[in-house]
Amino acid sequence: MSGRLAGKVAVVVGAGQTPGDTIGNGRATAILFAREGARVVAVDRDGASAEETVALIRGEGGHAEALEADATNEDDCRRLIDHTAGRHGRIDVLHNNVGIGTGDTGPAHLDEAAWDRILAVNLKSAVLPCKHVLPVMRAQEGGSIVNISSVAAVCSAPIVAYKTSKAGLNAYTQALAIDNAKYGIRANVIMPGLMNTPMAIEGISRALGMPKEELIRRRDAQVPLRARMGSAWDVAHAALFLASDEAGFITGVALPVDGGQSARIG
Repeated sequence: MSGRLAGKVAVVVGAGQTPGDTIGNGRATAILFAREGARVVAVDRDGASAEETVALIRGEGGHAEALEADATNEDDCRRLIDHTAGRHGRIDVLHNNVGIGTGDTGPAHLDEAAWDRILAVNLKSAVLPCKHVLPVMRAQEGGSIVNISSVAAVCSAPIVAYKTSKAGLNAYTQALAIDNAKYGIRANVIMPGLMNTPMAIEGISRALGMPKEELIRRRDAQVPLRARMGSAWDVAHAALFLASDEAGFITGVALPVDGGQSARIG
Protein backbone atom coordinates (compact mmCIF):
# COMPACT_ATOMS: atom_id res chain seq x y z
CA MET A 1 0.00 0.00 0.00
CA SER A 2 1.03 3.63 -0.51
CA GLY A 3 0.75 4.93 3.05
CA ARG A 4 -2.11 7.32 2.41
CA LEU A 5 -2.86 7.46 6.15
CA ALA A 6 0.71 7.11 7.38
CA GLY A 7 1.18 8.65 10.81
CA LYS A 8 -2.53 9.18 11.36
CA VAL A 9 -4.69 7.90 14.21
CA ALA A 10 -8.08 6.58 13.10
CA VAL A 11 -11.02 5.63 15.31
CA VAL A 12 -13.43 3.26 13.57
CA VAL A 13 -16.73 2.96 15.44
CA GLY A 14 -18.54 -0.21 14.46
CA ALA A 15 -15.35 -2.06 13.52
CA GLY A 16 -16.79 -5.46 14.41
CA GLN A 17 -19.46 -7.14 12.34
CA THR A 18 -22.38 -9.50 12.13
CA PRO A 19 -21.19 -13.07 11.43
CA GLY A 20 -21.65 -14.05 7.81
CA ASP A 21 -20.12 -15.19 4.53
CA THR A 22 -18.56 -11.83 3.63
CA ILE A 23 -16.83 -8.93 5.35
CA GLY A 24 -18.72 -5.97 6.83
CA ASN A 25 -18.20 -2.27 6.11
CA GLY A 26 -16.63 -1.39 9.45
CA ARG A 27 -14.16 -4.28 9.50
CA ALA A 28 -13.10 -3.68 5.89
CA THR A 29 -12.56 0.02 6.60
CA ALA A 30 -10.49 -0.66 9.71
CA ILE A 31 -8.31 -3.13 7.82
CA LEU A 32 -7.83 -0.80 4.84
CA PHE A 33 -6.98 2.17 7.08
CA ALA A 34 -4.33 0.06 8.80
CA ARG A 35 -2.94 -1.15 5.48
CA GLU A 36 -2.51 2.50 4.53
CA GLY A 37 -0.48 3.23 7.63
CA ALA A 38 -3.02 4.40 10.22
CA ARG A 39 -2.92 3.39 13.85
CA VAL A 40 -6.46 2.06 14.20
CA VAL A 41 -8.66 2.04 17.28
CA ALA A 42 -11.35 -0.54 16.48
CA VAL A 43 -14.48 0.20 18.52
CA ASP A 44 -17.54 -2.00 18.84
CA ARG A 45 -20.15 -2.81 21.47
CA ASP A 46 -19.17 -6.45 20.84
CA GLY A 47 -15.65 -6.43 22.20
CA ALA A 48 -14.88 -9.92 20.91
CA SER A 49 -15.78 -8.89 17.36
CA ALA A 50 -13.57 -5.80 17.63
CA GLU A 51 -10.74 -8.05 18.82
CA GLU A 52 -11.24 -10.24 15.74
CA THR A 53 -10.79 -7.19 13.54
CA VAL A 54 -7.63 -6.21 15.41
CA ALA A 55 -6.25 -9.74 15.06
CA LEU A 56 -6.70 -9.54 11.29
CA ILE A 57 -4.91 -6.18 11.18
CA ARG A 58 -2.02 -7.34 13.35
CA GLY A 59 -1.78 -10.50 11.29
CA GLU A 60 -0.91 -8.27 8.31
CA GLY A 61 1.63 -6.33 10.33
CA GLY A 62 -0.62 -3.34 11.02
CA HIS A 63 -1.15 -1.39 14.23
CA ALA A 64 -4.51 -1.59 16.01
CA GLU A 65 -6.18 -1.93 19.36
CA ALA A 66 -9.74 -2.86 20.29
CA LEU A 67 -12.10 -0.96 22.55
CA GLU A 68 -15.50 -2.17 23.69
CA ALA A 69 -17.99 0.71 23.75
CA ASP A 70 -21.63 1.47 23.03
CA ALA A 71 -21.70 4.44 20.63
CA THR A 72 -25.17 5.42 21.85
CA ASN A 73 -23.89 5.85 25.41
CA GLU A 74 -22.32 9.24 26.11
CA ASP A 75 -20.05 8.01 28.90
CA ASP A 76 -18.67 5.30 26.62
CA CYS A 77 -18.06 7.82 23.83
CA ARG A 78 -16.28 10.21 26.18
CA ARG A 79 -14.15 7.35 27.47
CA LEU A 80 -13.11 6.07 24.05
CA ILE A 81 -12.13 9.54 22.83
CA ASP A 82 -10.27 10.37 26.06
CA HIS A 83 -8.45 7.04 25.92
CA THR A 84 -7.42 7.45 22.29
CA ALA A 85 -6.31 11.08 22.60
CA GLY A 86 -4.43 10.28 25.81
CA ARG A 87 -2.66 7.28 24.32
CA HIS A 88 -1.82 8.69 20.89
CA GLY A 89 -1.84 12.43 21.46
CA ARG A 90 -4.24 13.13 18.60
CA ILE A 91 -7.17 11.77 16.56
CA ASP A 92 -6.98 12.39 12.82
CA VAL A 93 -9.92 10.33 11.58
CA LEU A 94 -13.27 9.41 13.11
CA HIS A 95 -15.27 6.89 11.09
CA ASN A 96 -18.84 6.19 12.29
CA ASN A 97 -20.30 2.95 10.96
CA VAL A 98 -23.20 1.93 13.21
CA GLY A 99 -26.72 1.31 11.98
CA ILE A 100 -29.74 -0.94 12.49
CA GLY A 101 -33.07 -1.53 10.81
CA THR A 102 -34.64 -4.39 12.79
CA GLY A 103 -38.42 -4.10 13.10
CA ASP A 104 -38.73 -1.42 10.44
CA THR A 105 -41.67 -1.24 8.04
CA GLY A 106 -43.94 1.26 6.29
CA PRO A 107 -45.53 4.35 7.90
CA ALA A 108 -48.91 2.71 8.59
CA HIS A 109 -47.54 -0.26 10.51
CA LEU A 110 -44.39 0.92 12.26
CA ASP A 111 -44.16 0.06 15.95
CA GLU A 112 -43.31 3.01 18.18
CA ALA A 113 -40.57 1.14 20.01
CA ALA A 114 -38.91 0.15 16.71
CA TRP A 115 -39.06 3.76 15.51
CA ASP A 116 -37.49 5.05 18.73
CA ARG A 117 -34.70 2.46 18.74
CA ILE A 118 -33.75 2.85 15.06
CA LEU A 119 -33.69 6.65 15.26
CA ALA A 120 -31.73 6.62 18.50
CA VAL A 121 -29.10 4.11 17.38
CA ASN A 122 -28.60 5.41 13.85
CA LEU A 123 -28.26 9.05 14.89
CA LYS A 124 -26.78 9.00 18.39
CA SER A 125 -24.06 6.55 17.35
CA ALA A 126 -22.61 9.31 15.15
CA VAL A 127 -23.65 12.40 17.10
CA LEU A 128 -22.06 11.35 20.41
CA PRO A 129 -18.63 10.27 19.09
CA CYS A 130 -18.52 13.46 17.02
CA LYS A 131 -19.43 15.60 20.03
CA HIS A 132 -16.49 14.27 22.01
CA VAL A 133 -13.92 14.18 19.21
CA LEU A 134 -14.54 17.78 18.14
CA PRO A 135 -12.58 19.40 21.01
CA VAL A 136 -9.60 17.20 20.14
CA MET A 137 -9.76 17.96 16.43
CA ARG A 138 -10.34 21.68 17.05
CA ALA A 139 -7.32 21.88 19.33
CA GLN A 140 -5.11 20.20 16.72
CA GLU A 141 -6.70 22.32 13.96
CA GLY A 142 -7.68 19.48 11.70
CA GLY A 143 -9.31 16.11 11.27
CA SER A 144 -11.63 14.10 9.06
CA ILE A 145 -15.01 12.69 10.08
CA VAL A 146 -16.71 10.14 7.84
CA ASN A 147 -20.25 9.00 8.64
CA ILE A 148 -21.93 6.02 6.99
CA SER A 149 -25.47 6.77 5.89
CA SER A 150 -27.41 4.97 3.14
CA VAL A 151 -28.73 5.63 -0.32
CA ALA A 152 -32.11 4.94 1.30
CA ALA A 153 -31.89 8.52 2.55
CA VAL A 154 -32.53 9.81 -0.97
CA CYS A 155 -34.13 6.84 -2.77
CA SER A 156 -37.52 5.23 -2.38
CA ALA A 157 -37.40 2.73 0.48
CA PRO A 158 -40.16 0.80 2.29
CA ILE A 159 -38.41 1.07 5.67
CA VAL A 160 -39.42 4.47 6.98
CA ALA A 161 -37.48 4.69 10.25
CA TYR A 162 -34.20 3.62 8.65
CA LYS A 163 -34.73 6.03 5.75
CA THR A 164 -35.58 8.91 8.08
CA SER A 165 -32.58 8.23 10.34
CA LYS A 166 -30.17 8.16 7.42
CA ALA A 167 -31.62 11.35 5.92
CA GLY A 168 -31.12 12.89 9.36
CA LEU A 169 -27.50 11.70 9.40
CA ASN A 170 -26.93 13.40 6.04
CA ALA A 171 -28.34 16.66 7.42
CA TYR A 172 -26.31 16.34 10.62
CA THR A 173 -23.10 15.79 8.66
CA GLN A 174 -23.74 18.88 6.55
CA ALA A 175 -24.20 20.97 9.71
CA LEU A 176 -21.09 19.37 11.21
CA ALA A 177 -19.06 20.30 8.13
CA ILE A 178 -20.14 23.92 8.02
CA ASP A 179 -19.79 24.51 11.75
CA ASN A 180 -16.26 23.09 11.89
CA ALA A 181 -14.72 24.15 8.59
CA LYS A 182 -13.02 27.11 10.25
CA TYR A 183 -11.13 24.67 12.48
CA GLY A 184 -9.81 22.70 9.51
CA ILE A 185 -12.14 19.77 10.27
CA ARG A 186 -13.79 18.04 7.34
CA ALA A 187 -17.03 16.03 7.65
CA ASN A 188 -18.49 13.90 4.88
CA VAL A 189 -21.03 11.12 4.59
CA ILE A 190 -21.06 7.97 2.45
CA MET A 191 -24.36 6.55 1.19
CA PRO A 192 -23.90 2.86 0.39
CA GLY A 193 -26.44 1.26 -1.90
CA LEU A 194 -27.20 -2.45 -2.07
CA MET A 195 -24.18 -4.16 -0.55
CA ASN A 196 -23.27 -7.81 -0.08
CA THR A 197 -22.43 -7.58 3.61
CA PRO A 198 -23.37 -9.85 6.51
CA MET A 199 -25.66 -7.27 8.12
CA ALA A 200 -27.67 -6.94 4.92
CA ILE A 201 -27.74 -10.51 3.68
CA GLU A 202 -27.94 -12.43 6.95
CA GLY A 203 -30.38 -10.00 8.55
CA ILE A 204 -32.75 -9.52 5.62
CA SER A 205 -32.83 -13.17 4.59
CA ARG A 206 -33.70 -14.11 8.16
CA ALA A 207 -36.38 -11.41 8.44
CA LEU A 208 -37.99 -12.39 5.12
CA GLY A 209 -37.54 -16.13 5.54
CA MET A 210 -35.82 -16.14 2.14
CA PRO A 211 -32.78 -18.23 1.19
CA LYS A 212 -29.65 -16.10 0.97
CA GLU A 213 -29.00 -17.15 -2.61
CA GLU A 214 -32.41 -15.88 -3.73
CA LEU A 215 -32.01 -12.62 -1.81
CA ILE A 216 -28.61 -12.03 -3.40
CA ARG A 217 -30.04 -12.72 -6.86
CA ARG A 218 -32.86 -10.22 -6.33
CA ARG A 219 -30.60 -7.53 -4.91
CA ASP A 220 -28.04 -7.95 -7.67
CA ALA A 221 -30.76 -7.46 -10.28
CA GLN A 222 -31.61 -4.02 -8.87
CA VAL A 223 -28.12 -2.58 -9.36
CA PRO A 224 -27.54 -0.70 -12.64
CA LEU A 225 -23.76 -1.21 -12.71
CA ARG A 226 -23.03 -4.78 -13.88
CA ALA A 227 -26.19 -6.02 -12.08
CA ARG A 228 -24.12 -6.84 -9.01
CA MET A 229 -24.13 -5.54 -5.46
CA GLY A 230 -21.12 -3.75 -4.06
CA SER A 231 -18.92 -5.10 -1.30
CA ALA A 232 -17.65 -3.66 1.95
CA TRP A 233 -14.36 -2.93 0.20
CA ASP A 234 -16.16 -0.46 -2.07
CA VAL A 235 -17.32 1.47 0.98
CA ALA A 236 -13.89 1.18 2.60
CA HIS A 237 -12.08 2.62 -0.42
CA ALA A 238 -14.47 5.58 -0.52
CA ALA A 239 -13.91 6.11 3.21
CA LEU A 240 -10.15 5.94 2.72
CA PHE A 241 -10.29 8.69 0.10
CA LEU A 242 -12.44 10.95 2.28
CA ALA A 243 -10.24 10.31 5.32
CA SER A 244 -7.01 11.00 3.45
CA ASP A 245 -5.31 14.28 2.57
CA GLU A 246 -6.31 13.66 -1.04
CA ALA A 247 -9.79 14.89 -0.05
CA GLY A 248 -8.36 17.92 1.74
CA PHE A 249 -10.70 20.35 -0.06
CA ILE A 250 -13.83 18.18 0.28
CA THR A 251 -16.32 18.69 3.10
CA GLY A 252 -20.10 18.50 3.50
CA VAL A 253 -20.41 15.93 0.71
CA ALA A 254 -22.88 13.01 0.60
CA LEU A 255 -21.17 10.45 -1.62
CA PRO A 256 -23.26 7.60 -3.10
CA VAL A 257 -21.42 4.29 -3.37
CA ASP A 258 -24.26 2.45 -5.03
CA GLY A 259 -23.54 1.24 -8.55
CA GLY A 260 -25.75 3.96 -10.00
CA GLN A 261 -28.86 3.23 -7.94
CA SER A 262 -29.35 6.85 -6.87
CA ALA A 263 -28.87 8.06 -10.46
CA ARG A 264 -32.39 6.77 -11.13
CA ILE A 265 -33.90 9.53 -8.98
CA GLY A 266 -36.21 11.66 -11.14
